[in-house]
Amino acid sequence: MTLRLRILCLLLAFNTTFIFSQPDTTSSKKELIIRQLEGVVTFDGVPDEAAWDKIPPVSLIMHSPVFGKEPTELSDIRIAYDDKYLYVGARLFYQDISMVRSVSFKRDFMGMGSDWLGLILDTFDDNENAMAFFTTPSGLRFDANIQRDAFVYMPDQLPMNINWNSFWDVLTKSDQRGWTAEMRIPVSSLRFQEQKGEVRMGMIVWRWIASKNEIDIYPSIPPNWGPNSMMKPSQAGKILFKGLKPEKPLYITPYAVGGFQSTNALNDAETKYIRSDKPVLEAGLDLKYGISKGLIMDVTVNTDFAQVEADDQQINLTRFSLYFPEKRLFFLERASIFDFSLGGNSNLFYSRRIGLSDDEENPEQVRIYGGVRVTGRINNWDVGFLNMQTAPLKNNVIGGTSHLILPSENFSAVRLRRQVINQYSYIGAMATSRLGTNGSYNIAYGVDGILRVVGDDYLQFTWGQSFEDSVRNNSINEPSLLMASWERRASKGIKYSLGYTQSGIHFDPGIGFEMLNDYREYMVQFGWGWIPGEKSKLYSHSPETMVMYRTYIDDGSIMSFTNFTGWTFQTKNQWNGTLNFVYNTENLRDSLELLPDIAYVPPTRYNYINFMGNLVTPMSRSVYTMLMTEMGQYYDGSRISFRLQPTWNISRHLELGSTYNFDYIRFRSRNEEMTNHIIGIKALYMFNTHLSFNAFIQYNTALHGIITNLRLRYNPKEGNDLYLVFNEDRNTDLTRERPNFPVYNSRAIMVKYTYTFSL
Repeated sequence: MTLRLRILCLLLAFNTTFIFSQPDTTSSKKELIIRQLEGVVTFDGVPDEAAWDKIPPVSLIMHSPVFGKEPTELSDIRIAYDDKYLYVGARLFYQDISMVRSVSFKRDFMGMGSDWLGLILDTFDDNENAMAFFTTPSGLRFDANIQRDAFVYMPDQLPMNINWNSFWDVLTKSDQRGWTAEMRIPVSSLRFQEQKGEVRMGMIVWRWIASKNEIDIYPSIPPNWGPNSMMKPSQAGKILFKGLKPEKPLYITPYAVGGFQSTNALNDAETKYIRSDKPVLEAGLDLKYGISKGLIMDVTVNTDFAQVEADDQQINLTRFSLYFPEKRLFFLERASIFDFSLGGNSNLFYSRRIGLSDDEENPEQVRIYGGVRVTGRINNWDVGFLNMQTAPLKNNVIGGTSHLILPSENFSAVRLRRQVINQYSYIGAMATSRLGTNGSYNIAYGVDGILRVVGDDYLQFTWGQSFEDSVRNNSINEPSLLMASWERRASKGIKYSLGYTQSGIHFDPGIGFEMLNDYREYMVQFGWGWIPGEKSKLYSHSPETMVMYRTYIDDGSIMSFTNFTGWTFQTKNQWNGTLNFVYNTENLRDSLELLPDIAYVPPTRYNYINFMGNLVTPMSRSVYTMLMTEMGQYYDGSRISFRLQPTWNISRHLELGSTYNFDYIRFRSRNEEMTNHIIGIKALYMFNTHLSFNAFIQYNTALHGIITNLRLRYNPKEGNDLYLVFNEDRNTDLTRERPNFPVYNSRAIMVKYTYTFSL
């Protein structure tokens, strides 16, 4: 064992001893008893039945713009349940009815231009994961899974997974005093544990008033953890149900897909493109079944994701791998159980490895024969199990020859996790496997822990190993990853984190994701956060500095050194921004190709300084914009990059948006330069909350192509969907190579229908 590892192990041992000696400093919160309805409730969007009068309202306090003040508007929000449903009944009053805002009918609309009513439930009371249910005066449904206690490792991460959907209903109505809402969430949609006839959960209720940039919340959660403070399960109020019984749901969802697909591919001699047309007719089945009170099993047969929206086009100008989020519904429920962080976006389990090829820039879909997924809780253990089987992936059969790209593969993952020491600390383990019918294999395992030491200080550690065919390891370090960090997870007062990561040369989880491999990293971050108070125009701000030092693992020579120093701010009228000056040292061993045959960076050592910044205008307005930029020196050249993303909510029916990525890089000494544009146009027309049309068209000059994704969705109720989808990958420069490119690489039109039977 190296001296560095011995010191690290001693540090972990000391800290663990310190943790065990600490009492849980969390102040006990008085439980709020959720009462059972005594009488009939008519689900019509207005909580005016006599049964509601016996339910006490939830008291809200202002969260922002000034924490602790009395709300400027009255709210009457009541929570109750019966044998089948959890109910939310709300009357949201306004002194001036013209201040009500509602700008969309879209399912899972995230814009802050609408007023909101939200319920967040930590159903297992684990202080880390929660279900979120939100609505607006338009009666749209927004639901999401909150994970990691709303903590994010990267600035571009969301604290929740918005692609997750559950079975629930909401109705709203407007009148001269404001608007009313009724939510109805089936007990079978909730996952919880009953002990001795009692069920304990965490709950957060909040109301957003867009015209005032005001958030009113229950319980009284201070903004000490930044913008995500209001959705942290660890800060939720404790609620108690007496007599609530968990149900074992059984949902069967068959689907049918029909359509036509056309592709163009090179022949064996690579002399011309040959077009292949074929009709598509598929059918499959998804099943959800409650194995026990705490475990849910999902089964899928001949899985299809024809309706999933296309990924945003990206161009990679770094040595890091590109990350794309999971959007496929089957992998999203309780996805946090399978979370095994390796730092940043890196993870031991990355579900996009299943059903998609490993081509980073243009992954191909791989047929999934089927699979099973079990998630939930057994006693104090969070449990996750997944097994999927995919078909072999072959290129198009041209001239009678077929080439195997990927064999048929079996993917498995097992995850165990439980609370230890206190209710904010966890330890766990995970194992994954990827087995090919050609004899290939990749097996990975790991143990991890997040330990709350005291206050907002957390110690996190991870150990993992991977093994695969045809790879010979000469030491235990080669296929291993070790990560440890100590950080204060707060945005008020002093902020700091210390971290060490070591990724061996052969560490490669087959169904995981690593942004970088074969390195050692030392990280230090310090900052100070202010929440100025009522008289300041700033809601919060913080100067910060972070240093990351990486070395190559084989000889210890420098890989990179990066220092970010800057300022993050949020105003009371919802302007947000980050400004950073960055000093970089990069030691490239291999060429960094930016665009094939156009621009590259040769291997040597570079020192350069640049500027990075982002700005978000108030999302409570009908037109808002996000701007991200990076400019300055770039290796031995210069760079100007920016991403502009405006959105215009024209009405509740129509939303327009676009993205524009611009990159200009010049290497004067080598007389090289590159310019790239990625233009995306989004249009969404919502006839109502059930029928919508979505268009997403992207043009990427690096690929000389236009990607089109058009979707018409009819969703009369949850679990019942009809999709009409058109996808096309079109070439814009047909003569750039020989043989000339076809007009389009692929084109498809599909109709998909699903219907869920609840038994």
